Amino acid sequence: MPKRKKLPIGIQTFREIREGGYYYVDKTGFALRLIDEGKYYFLSRPRRFGKSLFLDTLAELFAGSEALFAGLKAEQRWDWSRPYPVLRLSFGGGVVQSRAELDRRIRTLLARNANTLGLACSDADDNAGCFAELIEQAHERHGAPVVVLVDEYDKPILDNLTRPDAAREIRDGLRNLYSVIKDSDAHIRFAFLTGVSKFSKVSLFSGLNNLKDITVDARYSAICGYTEADLDTVFAPELDGLDRAQIRDWYNGYNWTGESVYNPFDALLLFDARQFRPWWFETATPTFLVDLLLEREVFVPKLGQTIASEALLSSFDVDHIATEALLFQTGYLTIAATRRLGAMIQYRLRYPNLEVFAALNGALLEPLRGHHRSTGEQTARLYDLLLANDFAGMQALFTAFFQSIPHDWYRNNPIAAYEGYYASVFYAYFASLGLDLTPEESSNAGRLDMALRFNAQVYLFEFKVVELAPAGRALAQIKDKGYADKYRAEGRPIHLIGVEFSREQRTVVGFEVESIG
Repeated sequence: MPKRKKLPIGIQTFREIREGGYYYVDKTGFALRLIDEGKYYFLSRPRRFGKSLFLDTLAELFAGSEALFAGLKAEQRWDWSRPYPVLRLSFGGGVVQSRAELDRRIRTLLARNANTLGLACSDADDNAGCFAELIEQAHERHGAPVVVLVDEYDKPILDNLTRPDAAREIRDGLRNLYSVIKDSDAHIRFAFLTGVSKFSKVSLFSGLNNLKDITVDARYSAICGYTEADLDTVFAPELDGLDRAQIRDWYNGYNWTGESVYNPFDALLLFDARQFRPWWFETATPTFLVDLLLEREVFVPKLGQTIASEALLSSFDVDHIATEALLFQTGYLTIAATRRLGAMIQYRLRYPNLEVFAALNGALLEPLRGHHRSTGEQTARLYDLLLANDFAGMQALFTAFFQSIPHDWYRNNPIAAYEGYYASVFYAYFASLGLDLTPEESSNAGRLDMALRFNAQVYLFEFKVVELAPAGRALAQIKDKGYADKYRAEGRPIHLIGVEFSREQRTVVGFEVESIG
Protein backbone atom coordinates (compact mmCIF):
# COMPACT_ATOMS: atom_id res chain seq x y z
CA MET A 1 0.00 0.00 0.00
CA PRO A 2 1.44 3.42 -0.95
CA LYS A 3 2.19 5.86 1.84
CA ARG A 4 -0.52 8.37 2.73
CA LYS A 5 0.14 11.99 1.79
CA LYS A 6 -1.44 15.32 2.58
CA LEU A 7 -4.69 16.23 0.84
CA PRO A 8 -4.30 19.37 -1.37
CA ILE A 9 -7.65 20.88 -0.37
CA GLY A 10 -7.97 24.35 -1.86
CA ILE A 11 -4.33 24.44 -3.04
CA GLN A 12 -3.95 25.71 -6.60
CA THR A 13 -0.18 26.13 -6.64
CA PHE A 14 1.77 23.40 -8.41
CA ARG A 15 5.02 24.16 -6.58
CA GLU A 16 3.39 23.95 -3.14
CA ILE A 17 1.81 20.60 -3.97
CA ARG A 18 5.01 19.10 -5.37
CA GLU A 19 7.28 20.37 -2.61
CA GLY A 20 4.84 20.00 0.27
CA GLY A 21 4.20 16.26 0.24
CA TYR A 22 0.68 16.42 -1.18
CA TYR A 23 -1.08 13.99 -3.49
CA TYR A 24 -0.76 15.05 -7.14
CA VAL A 25 -2.57 13.62 -10.15
CA ASP A 26 -0.21 13.94 -13.12
CA LYS A 27 -1.81 16.14 -15.80
CA THR A 28 1.46 16.99 -17.56
CA GLY A 29 0.69 14.56 -20.38
CA PHE A 30 -2.26 16.75 -21.35
CA ALA A 31 -0.03 19.83 -21.19
CA LEU A 32 2.55 18.30 -23.52
CA ARG A 33 -0.09 17.30 -26.04
CA LEU A 34 -1.59 20.79 -26.10
CA ILE A 35 1.81 22.38 -26.61
CA ASP A 36 2.78 19.93 -29.34
CA GLU A 37 -0.42 20.28 -31.32
CA GLY A 38 -1.37 23.94 -31.12
CA LYS A 39 -0.82 27.46 -29.86
CA TYR A 40 -4.10 29.09 -28.74
CA TYR A 41 -6.57 27.26 -26.50
CA PHE A 42 -9.76 27.81 -24.55
CA LEU A 43 -11.18 25.53 -21.85
CA SER A 44 -14.47 25.82 -19.97
CA ARG A 45 -14.97 23.84 -16.77
CA PRO A 46 -17.19 24.34 -13.69
CA ARG A 47 -15.82 26.05 -10.59
CA ARG A 48 -13.45 24.15 -8.30
CA PHE A 49 -12.43 21.69 -10.98
CA GLY A 50 -8.67 22.27 -11.01
CA LYS A 51 -8.42 24.82 -13.84
CA SER A 52 -6.16 27.14 -11.83
CA LEU A 53 -3.84 24.30 -10.83
CA PHE A 54 -3.51 23.19 -14.46
CA LEU A 55 -2.67 26.76 -15.50
CA ASP A 56 -0.06 26.96 -12.75
CA THR A 57 1.39 23.66 -13.96
CA LEU A 58 1.74 25.15 -17.46
CA ALA A 59 3.43 28.23 -16.01
CA GLU A 60 6.03 26.15 -14.14
CA LEU A 61 6.59 23.96 -17.20
CA PHE A 62 7.31 26.90 -19.49
CA ALA A 63 9.40 28.60 -16.79
CA GLY A 64 11.68 25.54 -16.80
CA SER A 65 11.17 24.45 -13.18
CA GLU A 66 12.60 21.00 -13.86
CA ALA A 67 12.87 19.83 -10.26
CA LEU A 68 9.12 20.12 -9.75
CA PHE A 69 8.43 17.59 -12.52
CA ALA A 70 10.55 14.72 -11.24
CA GLY A 71 8.76 11.44 -11.89
CA LEU A 72 6.04 13.05 -14.01
CA LYS A 73 5.36 12.46 -17.70
CA ALA A 74 6.91 15.79 -18.67
CA GLU A 75 10.26 15.11 -16.99
CA GLN A 76 11.86 13.23 -19.88
CA ARG A 77 9.89 14.84 -22.70
CA TRP A 78 10.47 18.56 -22.16
CA ASP A 79 13.41 20.74 -23.21
CA TRP A 80 14.41 22.23 -19.84
CA SER A 81 17.25 24.25 -21.37
CA ARG A 82 14.92 26.84 -22.88
CA PRO A 83 12.61 28.72 -20.50
CA TYR A 84 9.91 31.07 -21.73
CA PRO A 85 8.62 34.32 -20.20
CA VAL A 86 5.13 33.87 -18.79
CA LEU A 87 2.41 36.53 -18.53
CA ARG A 88 -0.39 35.54 -16.15
CA LEU A 89 -3.76 37.21 -15.63
CA SER A 90 -6.27 35.89 -13.10
CA PHE A 91 -9.68 37.39 -12.40
CA GLY A 92 -10.58 34.80 -9.77
CA GLY A 93 -10.11 36.96 -6.70
CA GLY A 94 -12.66 39.47 -5.45
CA VAL A 95 -15.69 40.90 -7.22
CA VAL A 96 -15.53 43.56 -9.94
CA GLN A 97 -18.71 45.65 -10.04
CA SER A 98 -18.04 48.22 -12.77
CA ARG A 99 -15.94 48.96 -15.82
CA ALA A 100 -13.83 51.37 -13.75
CA GLU A 101 -13.10 48.64 -11.19
CA LEU A 102 -12.24 46.23 -13.99
CA ASP A 103 -9.80 48.71 -15.54
CA ARG A 104 -8.09 49.18 -12.16
CA ARG A 105 -7.86 45.42 -11.69
CA ILE A 106 -6.29 44.99 -15.13
CA ARG A 107 -3.76 47.75 -14.42
CA THR A 108 -2.79 46.00 -11.18
CA LEU A 109 -2.37 42.64 -12.93
CA LEU A 110 -0.28 44.15 -15.72
CA ALA A 111 1.92 46.04 -13.23
CA ARG A 112 2.49 42.80 -11.32
CA ASN A 113 3.57 41.02 -14.50
CA ALA A 114 5.81 43.92 -15.51
CA ASN A 115 7.54 43.78 -12.13
CA THR A 116 8.03 40.02 -12.30
CA LEU A 117 9.56 40.21 -15.79
CA GLY A 118 11.57 43.36 -15.13
CA LEU A 119 9.63 45.45 -17.65
CA ALA A 120 7.70 48.73 -17.72
CA CYS A 121 4.88 50.20 -19.83
CA SER A 122 5.23 53.62 -21.45
CA ASP A 123 1.55 54.32 -20.66
CA ALA A 124 0.28 52.26 -17.73
CA ASP A 125 -3.22 53.76 -18.04
CA ASP A 126 -3.76 52.24 -21.50
CA ASN A 127 -4.60 48.64 -20.62
CA ALA A 128 -4.62 47.16 -24.10
CA GLY A 129 -1.55 49.12 -25.13
CA CYS A 130 0.33 48.15 -21.98
CA PHE A 131 -0.56 44.48 -22.42
CA ALA A 132 0.70 44.50 -26.00
CA GLU A 133 3.84 46.34 -24.96
CA LEU A 134 4.62 43.84 -22.20
CA ILE A 135 4.25 40.91 -24.59
CA GLU A 136 6.59 42.49 -27.12
CA GLN A 137 9.13 43.62 -24.50
CA ALA A 138 9.14 40.21 -22.80
CA HIS A 139 9.94 38.53 -26.11
CA GLU A 140 12.80 40.91 -26.80
CA ARG A 141 14.23 40.96 -23.25
CA HIS A 142 14.15 37.20 -22.68
CA GLY A 143 14.93 36.07 -26.22
CA ALA A 144 11.93 33.70 -26.34
CA PRO A 145 8.28 34.11 -27.34
CA VAL A 146 5.80 34.71 -24.53
CA VAL A 147 3.33 32.36 -22.84
CA VAL A 148 -0.01 34.03 -21.97
CA LEU A 149 -2.19 32.36 -19.34
CA VAL A 150 -5.59 33.80 -18.39
CA ASP A 151 -7.51 32.24 -15.49
CA GLU A 152 -11.21 32.89 -14.76
CA TYR A 153 -11.37 35.05 -17.87
CA ASP A 154 -15.15 35.46 -17.51
CA LYS A 155 -15.62 35.92 -13.74
CA PRO A 156 -16.04 39.73 -13.86
CA ILE A 157 -18.99 39.22 -16.23
CA LEU A 158 -20.54 36.31 -14.34
CA ASP A 159 -20.42 38.30 -11.11
CA ASN A 160 -22.71 40.88 -12.74
CA LEU A 161 -25.22 38.82 -14.72
CA THR A 162 -28.05 40.19 -12.61
CA ARG A 163 -26.91 43.72 -13.61
CA PRO A 164 -26.87 43.51 -17.42
CA ASP A 165 -25.71 47.08 -18.09
CA ALA A 166 -22.65 46.67 -15.87
CA ALA A 167 -22.03 43.21 -17.32
CA ARG A 168 -22.00 44.60 -20.88
CA GLU A 169 -19.52 47.33 -20.00
CA ILE A 170 -17.26 44.82 -18.29
CA ARG A 171 -17.55 42.46 -21.25
CA ASP A 172 -16.45 45.22 -23.61
CA GLY A 173 -13.45 45.99 -21.41
CA LEU A 174 -12.38 42.35 -21.40
CA ARG A 175 -12.90 42.05 -25.15
CA ASN A 176 -10.58 45.02 -25.64
CA LEU A 177 -7.93 43.30 -23.51
CA TYR A 178 -8.19 39.86 -25.07
CA SER A 179 -8.00 41.20 -28.63
CA VAL A 180 -4.35 42.02 -27.90
CA ILE A 181 -3.46 38.33 -27.85
CA LYS A 182 -4.26 37.78 -31.53
CA ASP A 183 -2.55 41.00 -32.60
CA SER A 184 0.61 39.91 -30.76
CA ASP A 185 0.86 36.55 -32.52
CA ALA A 186 4.48 37.10 -33.63
CA HIS A 187 5.56 37.35 -29.99
CA ILE A 188 3.52 34.50 -28.51
CA ARG A 189 4.57 30.88 -28.06
CA PHE A 190 1.40 29.62 -26.35
CA ALA A 191 -1.86 31.04 -24.94
CA PHE A 192 -4.42 29.32 -22.73
CA LEU A 193 -7.64 30.85 -21.39
CA THR A 194 -9.93 29.16 -18.86
CA GLY A 195 -13.26 29.99 -17.29
CA VAL A 196 -16.63 28.61 -16.29
CA SER A 197 -18.67 29.87 -19.22
CA LYS A 198 -18.14 29.85 -22.93
CA PHE A 199 -19.13 33.24 -24.27
CA SER A 200 -19.75 33.43 -27.99
CA LYS A 201 -16.83 34.58 -30.11
CA VAL A 202 -18.88 37.48 -31.38
CA SER A 203 -19.55 38.86 -27.91
CA LEU A 204 -16.19 38.41 -26.21
CA PHE A 205 -13.64 36.97 -28.63
CA SER A 206 -14.37 38.97 -31.78
CA GLY A 207 -10.72 39.97 -31.77
CA LEU A 208 -9.51 36.51 -30.82
CA ASN A 209 -11.17 34.10 -33.21
CA ASN A 210 -8.18 31.76 -33.46
CA LEU A 211 -8.74 30.06 -30.10
CA LYS A 212 -9.13 26.29 -30.23
CA ASP A 213 -11.95 25.32 -27.91
CA ILE A 214 -11.16 21.99 -26.21
CA THR A 215 -14.14 22.07 -23.84
CA VAL A 216 -15.92 19.10 -25.43
CA ASP A 217 -12.89 17.49 -27.08
CA ALA A 218 -12.97 13.81 -26.06
CA ARG A 219 -9.17 13.73 -25.82
CA TYR A 220 -9.26 16.34 -23.05
CA SER A 221 -12.37 15.27 -21.15
CA ALA A 222 -10.15 14.34 -18.18
CA ILE A 223 -7.79 17.34 -18.39
CA CYS A 224 -9.29 18.51 -15.09
CA GLY A 225 -10.74 16.24 -12.43
CA TYR A 226 -9.87 12.77 -11.18
CA THR A 227 -10.54 9.58 -13.13
CA GLU A 228 -11.51 6.20 -11.69
CA ALA A 229 -7.91 5.06 -12.22
CA ASP A 230 -6.64 8.12 -10.32
CA LEU A 231 -8.72 7.20 -7.28
CA ASP A 232 -7.61 3.57 -7.39
CA THR A 233 -3.90 4.41 -7.74
CA VAL A 234 -2.95 7.90 -6.54
CA PHE A 235 -5.55 7.96 -3.77
CA ALA A 236 -5.52 4.25 -2.94
CA PRO A 237 -4.42 4.90 0.68
CA GLU A 238 -7.56 6.99 1.25
CA LEU A 239 -10.09 4.38 0.12
CA ASP A 240 -9.95 2.11 3.14
CA GLY A 241 -13.27 2.12 5.00
CA LEU A 242 -15.19 3.85 2.21
CA ASP A 243 -17.70 2.13 -0.09
CA ARG A 244 -16.11 2.37 -3.55
CA ALA A 245 -19.44 2.10 -5.40
CA GLN A 246 -20.93 4.79 -3.17
CA ILE A 247 -18.02 7.12 -3.95
CA ARG A 248 -18.71 6.61 -7.64
CA ASP A 249 -22.45 7.20 -7.34
CA TRP A 250 -22.03 10.35 -5.29
CA TYR A 251 -19.20 12.14 -7.08
CA ASN A 252 -18.19 10.64 -10.43
CA GLY A 253 -19.94 11.26 -13.75
CA TYR A 254 -18.80 14.60 -15.16
CA ASN A 255 -18.19 14.06 -18.85
CA TRP A 256 -17.15 16.14 -21.85
CA THR A 257 -17.56 13.42 -24.55
CA GLY A 258 -14.61 11.35 -23.28
CA GLU A 259 -13.57 9.80 -19.98
CA SER A 260 -15.75 10.66 -16.99
CA VAL A 261 -14.18 12.32 -13.95
CA TYR A 262 -14.76 13.21 -10.32
CA ASN A 263 -14.84 16.78 -9.10
CA PRO A 264 -11.50 17.04 -7.20
CA PHE A 265 -13.02 19.21 -4.47
CA ASP A 266 -15.60 16.53 -3.65
CA ALA A 267 -13.09 13.70 -3.59
CA LEU A 268 -10.64 15.55 -1.35
CA LEU A 269 -13.32 16.65 1.14
CA LEU A 270 -14.67 13.09 1.26
CA PHE A 271 -11.21 11.68 2.04
CA ASP A 272 -10.70 14.33 4.70
CA ALA A 273 -14.07 14.16 6.50
CA ARG A 274 -14.93 10.52 5.63
CA GLN A 275 -18.53 11.63 5.09
CA PHE A 276 -20.72 11.70 1.99
CA ARG A 277 -22.09 15.21 1.63
CA PRO A 278 -22.73 17.65 -1.23
CA TRP A 279 -19.36 19.30 -0.63
CA TRP A 280 -19.07 21.03 -4.01
CA PHE A 281 -22.71 22.11 -4.14
CA GLU A 282 -22.54 23.65 -0.67
CA THR A 283 -19.61 25.94 -1.56
CA ALA A 284 -21.91 28.32 -3.45
CA THR A 285 -25.69 28.23 -3.35
CA PRO A 286 -26.80 28.74 -6.98
CA THR A 287 -29.37 31.44 -6.15
CA PHE A 288 -29.18 33.06 -9.57
CA LEU A 289 -29.52 29.70 -11.30
CA VAL A 290 -32.50 28.59 -9.19
CA ASP A 291 -34.28 31.92 -9.70
CA LEU A 292 -33.73 31.72 -13.45
CA LEU A 293 -35.04 28.15 -13.69
CA LEU A 294 -38.21 29.07 -11.84
CA GLU A 295 -38.67 32.29 -13.79
CA ARG A 296 -38.52 30.27 -17.03
CA GLU A 297 -40.97 27.69 -15.66
CA VAL A 298 -38.60 24.81 -16.27
CA PHE A 299 -40.33 21.46 -15.75
CA VAL A 300 -38.20 20.07 -12.92
CA PRO A 301 -38.66 16.32 -13.68
CA LYS A 302 -37.20 16.82 -17.17
CA LEU A 303 -34.06 18.71 -16.14
CA GLY A 304 -31.96 15.55 -16.12
CA GLN A 305 -33.11 14.59 -19.61
CA THR A 306 -32.29 17.80 -21.45
CA ILE A 307 -31.54 17.82 -25.18
CA ALA A 308 -29.34 20.59 -26.58
CA SER A 309 -27.54 21.36 -29.81
CA GLU A 310 -23.85 22.18 -29.97
CA ALA A 311 -24.72 25.76 -30.96
CA LEU A 312 -27.11 26.14 -28.02
CA LEU A 313 -24.50 25.05 -25.48
CA SER A 314 -22.23 27.77 -26.85
CA SER A 315 -24.85 30.55 -26.95
CA PHE A 316 -23.93 32.29 -23.75
CA ASP A 317 -23.95 36.06 -23.49
CA VAL A 318 -25.14 38.83 -21.23
CA ASP A 319 -28.22 39.41 -23.38
CA HIS A 320 -29.07 35.75 -23.93
CA ILE A 321 -28.34 32.92 -21.51
CA ALA A 322 -29.75 29.62 -22.74
CA THR A 323 -30.95 27.50 -19.83
CA GLU A 324 -29.21 24.43 -21.21
CA ALA A 325 -25.91 26.31 -21.63
CA LEU A 326 -26.05 27.70 -18.10
CA LEU A 327 -26.75 24.30 -16.51
CA PHE A 328 -24.05 22.58 -18.56
CA GLN A 329 -21.30 25.15 -18.17
CA THR A 330 -21.81 25.56 -14.43
CA GLY A 331 -21.65 21.78 -13.88
CA TYR A 332 -25.24 20.99 -12.91
CA LEU A 333 -25.73 18.96 -16.08
CA THR A 334 -23.15 17.02 -18.05
CA ILE A 335 -23.00 15.17 -21.37
CA ALA A 336 -24.65 11.74 -21.43
CA ALA A 337 -24.55 11.06 -25.18
CA THR A 338 -23.69 12.68 -28.49
CA ARG A 339 -25.62 12.33 -31.72
CA ARG A 340 -24.83 13.73 -35.16
CA LEU A 341 -27.82 14.87 -37.20
CA GLY A 342 -26.45 15.78 -40.61
CA ALA A 343 -24.33 18.87 -40.06
CA MET A 344 -25.60 19.36 -36.49
CA ILE A 345 -24.36 17.78 -33.26
CA GLN A 346 -26.93 17.10 -30.57
CA TYR A 347 -26.15 16.40 -26.92
CA ARG A 348 -28.27 14.59 -24.37
CA LEU A 349 -27.56 16.03 -20.93
CA ARG A 350 -27.99 14.41 -17.52
CA TYR A 351 -27.19 15.04 -13.88
CA PRO A 352 -23.54 14.08 -13.33
CA ASN A 353 -24.07 12.25 -10.05
CA LEU A 354 -26.13 11.76 -6.92
CA GLU A 355 -24.73 14.87 -5.23
CA VAL A 356 -25.93 17.27 -7.92
CA PHE A 357 -29.20 15.43 -8.54
CA ALA A 358 -30.29 15.53 -4.90
CA ALA A 359 -28.83 18.92 -3.96
CA LEU A 360 -30.12 20.86 -6.97
CA ASN A 361 -33.61 19.44 -6.60
CA GLY A 362 -33.46 20.28 -2.92
CA ALA A 363 -32.48 23.85 -3.78
CA LEU A 364 -35.36 24.07 -6.27
CA LEU A 365 -37.80 22.64 -3.76
CA GLU A 366 -37.32 25.50 -1.30
CA PRO A 367 -38.67 28.31 -3.53
CA LEU A 368 -41.25 25.99 -5.09
CA ARG A 369 -42.62 25.50 -1.59
CA GLY A 370 -42.38 29.16 -0.65
CA HIS A 371 -39.28 28.56 1.54
CA HIS A 372 -41.48 26.88 4.13
CA ARG A 373 -39.66 26.03 7.34
CA SER A 374 -41.08 22.50 7.50
CA THR A 375 -39.74 21.35 4.12
CA GLY A 376 -36.84 19.39 5.62
CA GLU A 377 -39.05 17.65 8.17
CA GLN A 378 -41.60 16.69 5.53
CA THR A 379 -38.91 15.30 3.24
CA ALA A 380 -37.55 13.07 5.99
CA ARG A 381 -41.10 11.98 6.82
CA LEU A 382 -41.65 11.03 3.17
CA TYR A 383 -38.67 8.66 3.31
CA ASP A 384 -40.02 6.89 6.39
CA LEU A 385 -43.52 6.56 4.91
CA LEU A 386 -42.13 5.16 1.69
CA LEU A 387 -40.02 2.67 3.60
CA ALA A 388 -43.18 1.43 5.36
CA ASN A 389 -45.36 1.63 2.21
CA ASP A 390 -47.74 3.80 4.25
CA PHE A 391 -49.73 5.18 1.33
CA ALA A 392 -52.41 6.76 3.49
CA GLY A 393 -49.66 8.60 5.35
CA MET A 394 -48.14 9.69 2.03
CA GLN A 395 -51.46 11.10 0.87
CA ALA A 396 -51.81 13.07 4.09
CA LEU A 397 -48.24 14.31 3.79
CA PHE A 398 -48.60 15.41 0.16
CA THR A 399 -51.85 17.16 0.99
CA ALA A 400 -50.10 18.98 3.82
CA PHE A 401 -47.27 19.91 1.45
CA PHE A 402 -49.54 22.14 -0.60
CA GLN A 403 -51.96 23.27 2.07
CA SER A 404 -49.13 24.72 4.14
CA ILE A 405 -48.19 27.16 1.36
CA PRO A 406 -49.69 30.60 2.13
CA HIS A 407 -52.21 31.94 -0.39
CA ASP A 408 -50.18 35.15 -0.66
CA TRP A 409 -47.29 33.12 -2.03
CA TYR A 410 -49.48 31.78 -4.85
CA ARG A 411 -50.64 35.30 -5.76
CA ASN A 412 -47.11 36.67 -5.87
CA ASN A 413 -45.44 33.79 -7.70
CA PRO A 414 -46.43 33.05 -11.30
CA ILE A 415 -44.47 29.78 -11.05
CA ALA A 416 -47.51 28.30 -9.25
CA ALA A 417 -49.74 28.95 -12.27
CA TYR A 418 -47.98 26.81 -14.86
CA GLU A 419 -49.18 23.30 -15.63
CA GLY A 420 -46.11 21.45 -14.39
CA TYR A 421 -45.91 23.13 -10.99
CA TYR A 422 -47.58 20.41 -8.92
CA ALA A 423 -45.67 17.58 -10.55
CA SER A 424 -42.43 19.56 -10.17
CA VAL A 425 -42.94 19.96 -6.41
CA PHE A 426 -43.90 16.30 -6.06
CA TYR A 427 -40.86 15.14 -8.04
CA ALA A 428 -38.45 17.48 -6.24
CA TYR A 429 -39.39 15.98 -2.87
CA PHE A 430 -38.39 12.51 -4.01
CA ALA A 431 -35.34 13.75 -5.94
CA SER A 432 -34.00 15.72 -2.97
CA LEU A 433 -33.70 12.36 -1.18
CA GLY A 434 -31.50 11.09 -4.01
CA LEU A 435 -33.87 8.24 -4.87
CA ASP A 436 -33.76 6.24 -8.12
CA LEU A 437 -36.27 8.18 -10.23
CA THR A 438 -37.06 8.06 -13.92
CA PRO A 439 -39.35 10.87 -15.08
CA GLU A 440 -41.55 10.34 -18.13
CA GLU A 441 -40.55 6.69 -18.49
CA SER A 442 -41.24 5.57 -22.06
CA SER A 443 -42.93 2.34 -23.11
CA ASN A 444 -44.80 1.06 -26.14
CA ALA A 445 -47.99 2.32 -24.51
CA GLY A 446 -46.81 5.88 -23.99
CA ARG A 447 -45.09 7.88 -21.26
CA LEU A 448 -45.53 7.28 -17.56
CA ASP A 449 -45.02 10.45 -15.49
CA MET A 450 -42.58 8.98 -12.98
CA ALA A 451 -41.10 5.61 -12.04
CA LEU A 452 -39.39 5.04 -8.68
CA ARG A 453 -37.27 2.05 -7.69
CA PHE A 454 -36.84 1.84 -3.93
CA ASN A 455 -36.41 -0.87 -1.32
CA ALA A 456 -36.61 -3.66 -3.95
CA GLN A 457 -39.98 -2.35 -5.15
CA VAL A 458 -41.29 -0.32 -8.09
CA TYR A 459 -43.62 2.66 -7.75
CA LEU A 460 -45.34 4.03 -10.86
CA PHE A 461 -46.82 7.53 -10.62
CA GLU A 462 -49.21 9.37 -12.92
CA PHE A 463 -50.18 13.01 -12.23
CA LYS A 464 -53.32 14.85 -13.34
CA VAL A 465 -54.54 18.39 -12.71
CA VAL A 466 -58.32 18.44 -12.20
CA GLU A 467 -60.83 21.21 -11.52
CA LEU A 468 -62.25 20.49 -8.07
CA ALA A 469 -63.06 16.87 -7.29
CA PRO A 470 -60.96 13.75 -7.98
CA ALA A 471 -61.84 12.02 -11.25
CA GLY A 472 -59.82 8.80 -10.97
CA ARG A 473 -58.22 9.45 -14.33
CA ALA A 474 -54.60 9.20 -13.14
CA LEU A 475 -54.75 5.62 -11.87
CA ALA A 476 -57.02 4.60 -14.74
CA GLN A 477 -54.39 5.76 -17.24
CA ILE A 478 -51.66 3.67 -15.62
CA LYS A 479 -53.88 0.59 -15.86
CA ASP A 480 -55.37 1.28 -19.29
CA LYS A 481 -51.97 1.94 -20.84
CA GLY A 482 -50.39 -1.11 -19.22
CA TYR A 483 -47.47 0.90 -17.86
CA ALA A 484 -46.65 -1.87 -15.37
CA ASP A 485 -46.02 -4.49 -18.05
CA LYS A 486 -42.38 -3.58 -18.67
CA TYR A 487 -41.59 -3.95 -14.94
CA ARG A 488 -43.15 -7.35 -14.31
CA ALA A 489 -40.04 -9.21 -15.43
CA GLU A 490 -38.07 -7.64 -12.56
CA GLY A 491 -40.03 -9.79 -10.13
CA ARG A 492 -40.55 -6.95 -7.67
CA PRO A 493 -43.76 -5.72 -6.04
CA ILE A 494 -45.26 -2.94 -8.17
CA HIS A 495 -47.39 -0.09 -6.85
CA LEU A 496 -49.58 1.95 -9.20
CA ILE A 497 -50.20 5.43 -7.81
CA GLY A 498 -52.50 8.01 -9.37
CA VAL A 499 -52.20 11.53 -7.96
CA GLU A 500 -54.68 14.28 -8.82
CA PHE A 501 -54.19 17.97 -7.98
CA SER A 502 -56.93 20.59 -7.82
CA ARG A 503 -55.90 23.82 -9.45
CA GLU A 504 -58.74 25.61 -7.64
CA GLN A 505 -58.03 24.21 -4.18
CA ARG A 506 -54.25 24.13 -4.70
CA THR A 507 -53.83 20.74 -3.10
CA VAL A 508 -53.95 16.97 -3.62
CA VAL A 509 -57.56 15.81 -4.01
CA GLY A 510 -56.96 12.30 -5.27
CA PHE A 511 -54.40 9.66 -4.26
CA GLU A 512 -55.29 6.17 -5.47
CA VAL A 513 -53.04 3.15 -5.03
CA GLU A 514 -53.19 -0.35 -6.46
CA SER A 515 -50.46 -2.90 -5.72
CA ILE A 516 -49.67 -5.89 -7.90
CA GLY A 517 -47.11 -8.68 -7.85
